Amino acid sequence: MQQYSSFIFESCEIDPETGEIRLDYSLDGEVRFRETLNVAVSGQRSSLRQGYGRQAAVSSSATRALELLHLLGGVSYYKTCCPETMEVRSVELDESQAEFFSTVYEKGLGEFMYRNGLDLWGKINFPVVRGQRSVVSGNLKANSSKLKALVPIGGGKDSMVTIDQLKKEGKDITLLRMGGHPVIDRLVEQLNLPCITVSRALDPTLFKLNEEGALNGHIPITAYLSALCVLLSELYGFDEVVLSNEQSASVGNVEYLGQEINHQWSKSEEFEKLFQHYIHTYINPNLHYYSALRDLTELEIVKQFCKQEEFLHSFTSCNRNWRILQSPLPAGEGQGEGPSKWCGTCPKCAFVFAMMAAYLPKEKLIEIFGTNLFEQESLLPLYKQLLGIDGFKPFECVGTKEETQEAFSLIKHNGEFADSPIIKLYEDL
Repeated sequence: MQQYSSFIFESCEIDPETGEIRLDYSLDGEVRFRETLNVAVSGQRSSLRQGYGRQAAVSSSATRALELLHLLGGVSYYKTCCPETMEVRSVELDESQAEFFSTVYEKGLGEFMYRNGLDLWGKINFPVVRGQRSVVSGNLKANSSKLKALVPIGGGKDSMVTIDQLKKEGKDITLLRMGGHPVIDRLVEQLNLPCITVSRALDPTLFKLNEEGALNGHIPITAYLSALCVLLSELYGFDEVVLSNEQSASVGNVEYLGQEINHQWSKSEEFEKLFQHYIHTYINPNLHYYSALRDLTELEIVKQFCKQEEFLHSFTSCNRNWRILQSPLPAGEGQGEGPSKWCGTCPKCAFVFAMMAAYLPKEKLIEIFGTNLFEQESLLPLYKQLLGIDGFKPFECVGTKEETQEAFSLIKHNGEFADSPIIKLYEDL
């Protein structure tokens, strides 16, 4: 693929008539990208359905939030060839802002560097073109006995635990989902809460470049999602953005070129604190962004989730369901007609199966997954990684080896999976 010297953040806007969000980028001004997002609202929330286009155009906090989304969204296109120079035309950055974006790109692209054999440390530098920006005043929230919380939902167990917790706290909850998927459709229907659906369209040129040999790999998608949540909060007046990132998301996978590589870095406590500071300094000091599960381990989350029996057959944590351009999954054993929600071969499936096996009866767990993963000898290498026997923690949203070992200890004590090859692997440690 042809190389380019600069990545340019061209412009960003919200169409005042349709509300469409447009994010424009280019490589040297020659190869241009336009990413678009469209917003739809369902459920009993007429005030949200009224739209936001013209209001956003006069809201300074929404404009600043749009700029944040624009700069974080550029990572999908920057990584095609990682040009040496960053040029930002959509906003002027002070030193603190430039440092924030440079840090998010570097640490968020750690796995991308590792897999592609790149060294971008200290080489991603957003330009400083202004002095220190004053702290913003933000939007004053109306007095209300209920805080309005925006909660991203991805179809997994974590968001279900967060929503249950927020309901107990008396929060006024609106869900947010990216795109449509049968799994999330079912959960939204069960939850019976208002839901904002954002349809994101990556520029087709990106896929064309990938076919021509452009660099590809993992990006800090939670950083992008967080910025989108902040923008929607400024457009619709939410008090809180509540994520579902657990304690172990802060633990990395492997060291590379003297740096810790963390697949989940944009879910980590480090990112959360950096992002909170950015919001309060440059967008709205009254907006509360946090993870409701930050202090919980994976086992503690699963223990709570297993009590929510109405969702046990509706959720999935298998990321094969969410990949861009992913073909439908084949029908799974025990699932009846239609696609399986669990591929049964990836790190997430293996990890979540083990976590839930610590708390659910064997028969019920197999009913949920459609098969007994502890009988799959092909998963032995993967479980060795999860248990910390070989290699390092897989590049996936999975817990630490200590959490996996604790789950296996509980499973061994329960005794239901005693004859399984995976459990025998643990017993032989």
